[in-house]
Amino acid sequence: MSVLVYLALYAGAAVFVVATIARAWMYARAPLHLRWELYPVPHEDPAKVKHGGSYFEDKDWWTRKHSYNLAGELAVMVPEMLFMKALHEFNRKLWYRSFPFHFGLYLLIGACGLLFVAALLGIVAPALMAGALGVALHWLYTVVGAAGVALAMLGAAGLLYRRLTDPDLKPSTTAGDIFNLLFFIVSFGVLVVGFLLRGPEASGILALVQGLLTLNTAVAVPGLMAAGIVLCAVLAAYIPLTHMSHFVGKYFTYHDVRWNDQVNLRGGKIEAKLMEYLTYKPTWSAPHVTADGKRTWADVATTNPWEGTKK
Repeated sequence: MSVLVYLALYAGAAVFVVATIARAWMYARAPLHLRWELYPVPHEDPAKVKHGGSYFEDKDWWTRKHSYNLAGELAVMVPEMLFMKALHEFNRKLWYRSFPFHFGLYLLIGACGLLFVAALLGIVAPALMAGALGVALHWLYTVVGAAGVALAMLGAAGLLYRRLTDPDLKPSTTAGDIFNLLFFIVSFGVLVVGFLLRGPEASGILALVQGLLTLNTAVAVPGLMAAGIVLCAVLAAYIPLTHMSHFVGKYFTYHDVRWNDQVNLRGGKIEAKLMEYLTYKPTWSAPHVTADGKRTWADVATTNPWEGTKK
């Protein structure tokens, strides 16, 4: 049984990493998006952010080197990533369900990291783990992991209930949305039940991770617990293959759409990309755009679609 568990975990982790990188690469290579041009931008000079300005208000700004305020950007990004600040401000009802779900996943990621550290130290420095450090790490990954599972399941159940009962969400709710939330609930549920019902002969979670690192097939994994682990591994592989990969897209949405204030200078990289885009031949179903796949963007953009329609 341990071999199956190891294979599932390694395969799930590999698919997750490869699919996430592929998704990020796809977004990075996508054509330039229409920028929002809303100020202030967090990575601007703090003095300009305070009054909603930008470096464009400086005299001869195109001749000066533009500074990048990473601290200001992180001050906005971190609360948004960890606590979903914007959702809390603009949709509190949804935040009460979405925040525990996402924060629970963050805690689970942290618990897995702590487990990995504890398992690695147990292999390379067993004497160190036999003392206070081992006890501290044990309580840390146990408490953090339990809290993460509880919050994630509670949040998923809350989101599922709202999807099924809120008439405002009905038009945008698909079978995939329902399946995804059920997938989380069932996977975590089976894992928790399997962990709680494991017999005294079963290996501990730390021993399982150490066995994963050393390929020790003697580790005993009960059937129900193994099923939960395999389900979670499949879930991890599944996430970046669906629209749940928004954790990747959100970075590009902020940096390439909301906060992109790069200058389009003559002869620069942005101009070169835009000139290339004008040679594309779009195909849109809207007849007024006249994008039939034969005309270029330049033709479409310089043609009045209403010409010839007036009587």
